[in-house]
Amino acid sequence: MHMIPKLDREKILGSIYTNVQDKNMIKHMLASEAIMRALARRLGEDEEEWGITGLIHDIDAELVEGDMSCHSKLGADLARELGASQTMARAVLCHNEAHGVPRETKLDKALFCADPLSGLIVAAALVRPDKLGGLATRSVMKRFREKSFAAGVNREQVAQCQEIGLDLEEFIGLGIEAMQGIASELGL
Repeated sequence: MHMIPKLDREKILGSIYTNVQDKNMIKHMLASEAIMRALARRLGEDEEEWGITGLIHDIDAELVEGDMSCHSKLGADLARELGASQTMARAVLCHNEAHGVPRETKLDKALFCADPLSGLIVAAALVRPDKLGGLATRSVMKRFREKSFAAGVNREQVAQCQEIGLDLEEFIGLGIEAMQGIASELGL
């Protein structure tokens, strides 16, 4: 039986800070990590594995210079180099629909729907005086239905949370709570 190497979050963060200059992209990755950790707790999955997958999923965003046909292929390779399992690397790869890799595992599906959720929550927090502090699920649900609000957020992708057994309202609430836990890191 071979041992899965312990993931070194500090080493992974170091690599992210080396490869990603955009502070908002780094905050997105931190928010995705928090949401994925909360999902793992809620679903009885490995919190470290899911959290690191969320953290590392866009590590190649600037390296591929916006080329979506390469994005997440390089990311999956970098994830493996940093100690991620094949399962984690596959989730990174298939979070980008451009590759046509089907989402099969719960981890694949969770990352896919968690990725855009952080953007919706950030947008909702930014229009409030107390930012994330008093952000309520019902407020984000209302914003979710406003197609012009945070128009870049793929609502269908967020709604895929049903594939991991959560309804939209529960998923959004879980995401808000997870991001509130790291509000200072997010500057919100």
